[in-house]
Amino acid sequence: MEANKKNDQFINVLSVAIPVAVAVLIGIQTKISLGQWTKVLPHVIGLLNSTTALSLVIGLIGVKSGNIGLHRKAMGAAFAQGAVFLVLYILYHISNASTPFGGEGWIRPVYYFLLISHIVLSIGVVRLVLKAVYYGLTNNIVAHKAVVKWAYPIWLYVSVSGVIVYLLISPYYV
Repeated sequence: MEANKKNDQFINVLSVAIPVAVAVLIGIQTKISLGQWTKVLPHVIGLLNSTTALSLVIGLIGVKSGNIGLHRKAMGAAFAQGAVFLVLYILYHISNASTPFGGEGWIRPVYYFLLISHIVLSIGVVRLVLKAVYYGLTNNIVAHKAVVKWAYPIWLYVSVSGVIVYLLISPYYV
């Protein structure tokens, strides 16, 4: 029981530390020069959101069909893609100015709704995903299912909305 409490505390700390660290790093006013190669990162990030969404769907198909091996591989891939996404997202935002959205008319509030909901839910889903992965790896299937009930649809929304936000803003990247 003590190990579970320590693991739970560790997940709670990470759940706060990750979004705070991202916000602090992105909030750095002086951009760090990492070179022109970072200009391609939004496109890589958009692709990662797409493949993460695909991995999540494959993971769901795996578990629903009883193929736990496929489920574990797909969800592991989604988790790894999320980690790579996070690193690339930080690298891009600490080295490049924000790209303003240039759309006008009805698409503008749609874009901002998707962007804001994407950001808010991406912060909130961190704890849920960490818990789901922990429970899955420790074979605590009852707890895993309870967390996944919330984590999965939020994570899928965050991935898909990330792709849509990318597609909407991509014409404005310099």
